[in-house]
Amino acid sequence: MKKEVAEQYREKAREMYKKANIVISPEESENIEIVELGLDDFEKIGLSIIIYVNTDYYCAKEMVLLPHQTCPEHTHKPMPEINYMGKQETFRCRYGKVYLYVEGDPADAPKCKAPEGYDPYFTVWHEIELNPGEQYTIAPNTLHWFQSGDEGAVISEFSTTSHDEYDIFTDDRINRLADFD
Repeated sequence: MKKEVAEQYREKAREMYKKANIVISPEESENIEIVELGLDDFEKIGLSIIIYVNTDYYCAKEMVLLPHQTCPEHTHKPMPEINYMGKQETFRCRYGKVYLYVEGDPADAPKCKAPEGYDPYFTVWHEIELNPGEQYTIAPNTLHWFQSGDEGAVISEFSTTSHDEYDIFTDDRINRLADFD
């Protein structure tokens, strides 16, 4: 993704934070991470993130999904070699609607579908619908993915330490730390 395109997506994320009445600092605004995942398909697969804090004990983030945008299926596995139990995370919907899919009994009629061309990489279908003010906690080492509804979504994440560079994606084409041209 070109840097100027990434900046256009940062502006869309800023607009979403405003809709959610979330005030961000000028520094946070400039440092919105556009998570493109190396797929060059950001409007389908990806998200925007502000990391407020990420220490050895806890992490807090603010995430934006554009309308019907998907964060792909992944897990946060334990890594004993770095004394990491895997990430436990709580997602709290602030704006819009987010559909979270985790391991468990699949929904009879899921409200979302895998983005076109990505079907084989979505395997868990237990559906949790989050509206503003609702939250759900995901245990470490739980396969999950999420997708926004018609308005997009703003989601706060509160978790144990985040090691995004070690996320394990079902789609092995994904590069979590992909950079821009």
